[in-house]
Amino acid sequence: MLVLKTPKDALLKPLQAVAGVVERKHTLPILSNVLVEVVGGRATFVATDLELQISTTADEPGAADASFTVSARKLLDICRSLPDAEPISLELSGEQQIKIQSGRSRFNLQTLPARDFPKLQIPDGEGLSFSLPQGLVKRLLASVQYAMAVQDIRYYLNGMLLSVQGTRLTVASTDGHRLAVDATDLEVATAEGVDVILPRKTVLELGKLLGDDEEPVDIQINQSQVVFRRPNFELRSKVVDGKFPDWQRVIPVGHDKVFVIARQRLSQSLTRAAILTNEKYRGARIALTAGSLRIACSNNEQEEAQEELDIDYDGEPLDIGFNVQYLQDAFNNLASDTVQCSFGDPTSSMLITIPGDENFRYVVMPMRI
Repeated sequence: MLVLKTPKDALLKPLQAVAGVVERKHTLPILSNVLVEVVGGRATFVATDLELQISTTADEPGAADASFTVSARKLLDICRSLPDAEPISLELSGEQQIKIQSGRSRFNLQTLPARDFPKLQIPDGEGLSFSLPQGLVKRLLASVQYAMAVQDIRYYLNGMLLSVQGTRLTVASTDGHRLAVDATDLEVATAEGVDVILPRKTVLELGKLLGDDEEPVDIQINQSQVVFRRPNFELRSKVVDGKFPDWQRVIPVGHDKVFVIARQRLSQSLTRAAILTNEKYRGARIALTAGSLRIACSNNEQEEAQEELDIDYDGEPLDIGFNVQYLQDAFNNLASDTVQCSFGDPTSSMLITIPGDENFRYVVMPMRI
């Protein structure tokens, strides 16, 4: 029975969108599969790891109603390898096989029953619902996601805070050494506030799905789940059970050593100096003097790199050390032309903001070098 016949691109795009959810090694074999459902001519692809679920649709209509699961990686690799010019057809043959054909290429893959696929049945329930331009949501994610922890024993740091209070949507992430915060205003105030922590994997996969345009993405949040919807995809995710640190207490105030500099110019200097950092500690020493910013890095081989930049600064001298990668992460993910750097004493955190933008704040703890 012919299930789907479509140009390569129309099949490849939805498969690529869901493939990131699929774990290569899992105790449940069916979680390595993608669920393919064709109902009323609409073809839907679903993948889940029991915590996160993504559903996408194909642009081309299906040929006949059917549902089955098949290895996501194998199907994706096959589709990638086939020529662009030939359409791809999926045909069910018997109870447990799907035949994939394109031109003179043919493949037979094993299937597992669709009824056994563990769809993430999170009830929509009560919660907050609102819409934002998907380009704005993508920018908010990009501005903070690099500060998320990776496999930290403090599991609540392995994700991103999503906080809605009144008309204010705030996102924040921290790994204990740095903190990134950004925010935007909603058009309509929410009756009740909610704070949830999105898992790291959810944040990264959502960033891949969202476009850069002004088309709206519908967002629904309650205390146990979050859902992001667009006409071509739906992402459902459980939230991390934990309390995010009080990020507002971490933001330094009253720093009196401040200068504004071109983001790209500072980033390029840091990149050059970082070539000779210690590979493990990645330390960079920053020295502020009147009119000058000096960046120095060295390694165990007694090699050293120095960069000096002219800046508009007439405050007190300062000598302080930072992890150069932490600084680069922020500069590489911001789109602003300039950044403002604020310092206190040699033991205080550095605050990076954007001139004219009160929403974004990035705090980096100093390190001994």
